[in-house]
Parts: sequence; structure tokens; C-alpha cells
Amino acid sequence: MWMLDRKLKLSDLLSKEYSDRSDMSIQITFPDGATKEFDQAITGFAIADGISSGLRRNAVAIEVNGELWDLTREIEADASVDIITRDSDKGLEVLRHDAAHVMAEAVKELYPETQVTIGPSIENGFYYDFAREEAFTPDDLVLIEARMREIVKRNEAIEREVWDRDDAIEYFKNLGEVYKAEIISDLPVDEQITVYRQGDFLDLCRGPHLPSTGVLRDGFKLTKLAGAYWRGDSNNAQLQRIYGTAWADKKQLKEYLRRMEEAEKRDHRKLGKAMDLFHLQDEAPGSVFWHPKGWSIYQTVQNYMGAKQYAHGYQEIKTPQVVDISLWEKSGHAAKFSDDMFTLTTDDRDYAIKPMNCPCHVQVFNQGLKSYRDLPLRLAEFGSCHRNEMSGSLHGIMRVRSFVQDDAHIFCTEDQIQSEVKAFIDFLHEVYADFGFDEIIYKLSTRPEQRVGSDEVWDRAEQALELALNDNGLDWELQPGEGAFYGPKVEFSLKDCIGRVWQCGTIQVDFSMPERLGAEYVAEDGSKQVPVMLHRAILGSIERFLGILIEQHAGALPAWLAPQQVMVATIVTDANDYAIEVAKALRSAGLRAEVDLRNEKIGYKVREHSLQKIPAILCIGKREAEEGTVAVRRFGSKAQNVMPLEEFIEQFCTEVDDKQVFDIEAS
Repeated sequence: MWMLDRKLKLSDLLSKEYSDRSDMSIQITFPDGATKEFDQAITGFAIADGISSGLRRNAVAIEVNGELWDLTREIEADASVDIITRDSDKGLEVLRHDAAHVMAEAVKELYPETQVTIGPSIENGFYYDFAREEAFTPDDLVLIEARMREIVKRNEAIEREVWDRDDAIEYFKNLGEVYKAEIISDLPVDEQITVYRQGDFLDLCRGPHLPSTGVLRDGFKLTKLAGAYWRGDSNNAQLQRIYGTAWADKKQLKEYLRRMEEAEKRDHRKLGKAMDLFHLQDEAPGSVFWHPKGWSIYQTVQNYMGAKQYAHGYQEIKTPQVVDISLWEKSGHAAKFSDDMFTLTTDDRDYAIKPMNCPCHVQVFNQGLKSYRDLPLRLAEFGSCHRNEMSGSLHGIMRVRSFVQDDAHIFCTEDQIQSEVKAFIDFLHEVYADFGFDEIIYKLSTRPEQRVGSDEVWDRAEQALELALNDNGLDWELQPGEGAFYGPKVEFSLKDCIGRVWQCGTIQVDFSMPERLGAEYVAEDGSKQVPVMLHRAILGSIERFLGILIEQHAGALPAWLAPQQVMVATIVTDANDYAIEVAKALRSAGLRAEVDLRNEKIGYKVREHSLQKIPAILCIGKREAEEGTVAVRRFGSKAQNVMPLEEFIEQFCTEVDDKQVFDIEAS
């Protein structure tokens, strides 16, 4: 009975007969407040068709009282609805989920012995984990994708069915799908079991799904193979994961693939190796070996941030790497993050290697009596932290186990929250502009269901953050319930030149930790009060931020950041002495300059140093030596400009001091 032939045409849905319910009146309320009454149950698909044929073609799901439903599911009571279209964020999530199901159907048709496990939508795409003894190959991906396109052309109806739990378990066990049976067995006893049917393929799923496979269209592609463990546990069976991407149409898919091709060229791991910046090795997983040029960039960024923080009223401190576990128990970190902490035992005491800096900063605050006149107190640290990230999640210098944060904590009164947050946002904008980022996304995360502190205090804290964002004239997005348990927060994400979003900066309001760790100050009335603690970072992890920078600029860092700012290259050996004098003059001006005296052709030297993306190459020949000039070649330009050495130094130093971002395309 489960293997019926179910092909679907959109007209079948529109002509579906509803049972007569003369005594029924259903009121549908739309997002703009408009209402419409129906005298019988109605589907989202019929509602969309009643509005316009264009909406019907682009609809993929319907939101009913805040819950996503299939378009073919009947609405039988008054409801607020919103038609979800394929180009919306929610619509893309539905398309990607369906792409995973279509992929699973294709795999089962091509390789019937394979077991399907789970297949969710993810950012920009989807994946499905499969249990199969024989390994999938890239050639298999070609076949699977081709079969997916066949399934889309079949336009198979996708239908939701509610099943009895025991029947569902028995059905999947009889198919040999032990993973699906296990999932059902582990679901809460009161949870409804829904199965979706498309053609001869049935899959356990909450939904929602498209009306038919044809609605998926052609905006999808399989991308890669990977390994995975059942339920993410390394103690369980290893599965095979197939990743794919899916979009509203082929045009969006093409644009995404172009961005991914560009991202591949900009991969910081490849550029780091080509430019001799750093390396990673198995003996120190998740830890970076910085080479001289890479460390130069690192120090430049850290020194820049140190100077900026000092100018904005921060005092820099340094706290221990290894701290007794009792401090982390008092702060609450041991209970919540123990799996991510590296620990050790010595002298019969248990210690943790510092995973974050905040509890240690409270210890500095606690030394000596503090008055309200001392607040706000801004303590900053380039804190070296270690977290036991899963090996599978490590990614170059973007995701590591050992990293340094541009961390700071502001101890203040409640009345000072708004002004401190506003000042921090101004500070953050200065920094991001200097690094060449001008598109920032702002998100305000408010109180979660489980939290500490009274609603009155949360009201004041959330209002302070909101007012600070508004005072800066910023457009921001609300994330209800996404705040930390100890207070609300604002997240700052950077959008890079190829459209990727990186969450870097944050400021968080904390009412909990200062009290847990005994922080107090003497208020104006003489009473002892607990300060509010603002956790803030602009770069976040310096390692990760450098990875973002390298990819943003495709390795061609602005002159002020470049590890080698100027290369002096001789054309003839007669110019060697002058070239050495030029390099000395550049270094005396504070520039990072090297000299290339090798007996090689100048074209070879220029090509080699251009591959290292050095901002300026000064070509020195006999004429330049005689006239006291330099022939300047800027990275990304084939033009050569001859000028006096003093003039070049003045111009280049101005560019470095002003943190100018070199525009390769404009050159």
C-alpha cells in the first residue's frame, strides 16, 4: 500500500475538491492585516493561487500562526498566514531540505543497499548522511545529481502522512533502515510521527516540503563528499556525507558557484603557504606556527589594536594561562563548557588552561577597594586562550584550539551601559574602516527563556543596547531569545568583498559573573553595589581575523599591514650600493623594506616579488643610481613611475599612516 504511483500536476492541487462544510467559516489574516473568509478548509496553495498566478508559481510553503506548513495541508480554523516564496530565507530553507530528500531518493534508486539517516538544510545548501559499505566517489556524485534531475522532471507529488509510531518503526526496520527506526524510537512518546512520500520513496520528516519534486527546479548542485559519525559521536558508526547547494533558480546557483570559485582563489590556507606566512602540522593540531612574514602581520594588527585601545581609555593587563578549576566552577564555565576545556592535575590540584579571559579580569578588578568614581573601568588583554574544538571542525587559522582575543571588559554602573556601548560602537567602526570593511551587520539578542536577573534589570539592559544602536543611526536586526543567560548582547558581523558574512565583534551585558565572583564597588551613598560587566571584542580571535583579512584582500594586504612593504630590486650590479642605501633610507622612515641584489633579470625579480604581493617594488638601475631616483612598480599595476627617493618615501609613508586600502581593480 505504500508503493503507489503518485505523480503530480499543479492543476491537480487547484482542482482538489474540498468536503462541504456549510456551517464552517474560516478567517485568514495576512501579514498586512487584511483578512479573508472561507466557508471551508483551505490549503496554502489555493490561497496563493487566489492572490495571483505569480505567487502560486513561486510559493513553496505557508506559515500558519508562526509555524511552517506544507502548501497542500488544509487550514481548518482561523489563522494568521504568510505565503513563503522560493527566494525568501525561509523559502530557501524549504528548497534545500527538499533537495536533501530528492538526493536521498536518487541514492536509494542507484544504490538500494544504502541506508539513509538524516538530511537537513544548512547555510547555502544541504547534506545527507548515508550508511554504505562501499565508499562514494566523485563519479558517483555525477550520477546521483543526474538522477536528482530526473526525479525533478518526474514532478512526483510530495505528500505528508501521519503514522502510528509502532507502524513506522516496523516499516523502516523491514526496509533495513535501522537508523530511521532508531530515530523514531528516540522521539518523545507524545510527538506526532510524520512521513513524507515522493514517488516510491518514503522518509521520516517533520517537514514542511514542496508540493512536488518539480517545484525544486534546477538551481541545485552536489558539491563534495565527507565523513561523519552517526549523531556526531565518534564512538558511533562512521557514515558518508554528501553535500550540495540549492538556490531559488539557476541564476542564483551560478552566482553562488562564482563566489565559491573566488573563495577558493582567496583561501587563506593556500595564500598562507604561497606567501610563507604560517603553517599547521599534526603534532600541534589547531595551533599555528607563525613564520617571520606572518608574525609581522600579527604584530602589526596587535600593536595597532593596543594603541587604539589605549586611546579609547583602556588599560592593558595580563592574566595567567593556568588557573585552579575552582575559579571556573565559581564563574559557571566549568558546568557549561567543561568539554571544551583543557585540564591538568598537579600537586593534587586540578587546573584549567584558560578558555576565556573574563573570570581573570574580575580578579584584577577585585584587587583593592573600588569607588563609583573609578567607573567605568576598562580592562583589556590580548588573552591567549585554549579550547578543545573537535578535530573535524578545525579549519586553517579560522578555527583553531589556541588563539588570542582582543578581549576587554568594562566594569560600570547600570546608568553607564548606554554611553559605554555607544562609545564602543564608534570605536569598532574606526577599526573596521581601517581594515577595509565598510559593510557591517548588527544584531541585538534579547533575553532567553533561562536567564539570571530580574525582568526589570533585563528591560533596562536591552533598552540601553537598543538606544545605543539607534543613537548611532544603525539598522539592526532583532534576535529574540538569543541573548546569553547572563544578559543581552549585540553582535557585529562583517560582509566581505564576495558577500560572505563573518561574525567578529560583540558586546555583552553581564549581571551574573561579577556577583558570582564577588566584585563590588562603593556607591555614592556609601553602599556596596555589584558592577555591571560588559564583555567586548572587536576582532574576536586575532588568528581568525587575520584569516578573514587575507581572504578579503586575496593576500594583497594594504601597505600598512603588508609584512614586506617595499622591495628594492637591482637591474644591474653597478646599482647595488645605491640599492642598499635606498633600503636603509626606507627602514629609517619606519618602513619594512628588503633588498634583492641577486644576479637575475629584473623581469624575473618583479614577477617573483609580485607573487608575494608586495605593495611596492623599487627597480634600481644605473640611471636611478646616478640621479637619486627610484622606478616604482605598485602591486596590481604594470605601470612604472620614476620619482625622487624622498618623494616616494613621503607618499608611501602617508599611505601607510592613513591606513589607505590599495584598490587593485582601480589600478
